[in-house]
Amino acid sequence: MSDPELLTVQADSADSSLGWATLGERRWRCTIGAGGAREDKVEGDAATPVGTFPLRRIYFRNDRLVLPTVQLPARPISEHDGWCDDPRSPSYNRLVRIPNEWSHEEMWRADGLYDLVVVVGYNDDPPEGEWGSAIFLHIARDDLSPTQGCVALSRDDLLELVPLLTPRTALRVLGLSAAEGTSASDKDDEDMKQFEDFDDKDW
Repeated sequence: MSDPELLTVQADSADSSLGWATLGERRWRCTIGAGGAREDKVEGDAATPVGTFPLRRIYFRNDRLVLPTVQLPARPISEHDGWCDDPRSPSYNRLVRIPNEWSHEEMWRADGLYDLVVVVGYNDDPPEGEWGSAIFLHIARDDLSPTQGCVALSRDDLLELVPLLTPRTALRVLGLSAAEGTSASDKDDEDMKQFEDFDDKDW
């Protein structure tokens, strides 16, 4: 069983954005960024950052869904909400009011992807350089196509997940894919088998 306070995300393979998000004994299909999972993420690379990050708060469209009881801070999204993705701005990687002079994403989207959003505490304490912004858990497209760097789950799965998140829950994005992890494990098993077969007379 995985850590009940660690939401672990791992891609199926190095060339796939599809993966699994696991929390305790539960897991859900998910998708990550088109740029893969990277430790050296930068703004605009469509990669999901590797590492362990806190979960800050929830934003949701109260005209489109009923938010279940949650433990993270939550508030509805308004039509004037945006998220700054311009590294030159003093509001970089922050919620901003739009219209805004700096480059930003609109939180009030027609496609429904941001009907439910969990803000990931990546590059926000404080925001620095061009290491990336607007990393969220959000609703995936129907075909689970890659994101621009976020982690996305189906609408129903995300609605099932958010009540389980607490202020102590962290998101861990793994750099090794499940396939690579399996290969490494298999190699370890082979190494151990060779060690077991070792005889003193071979020394």
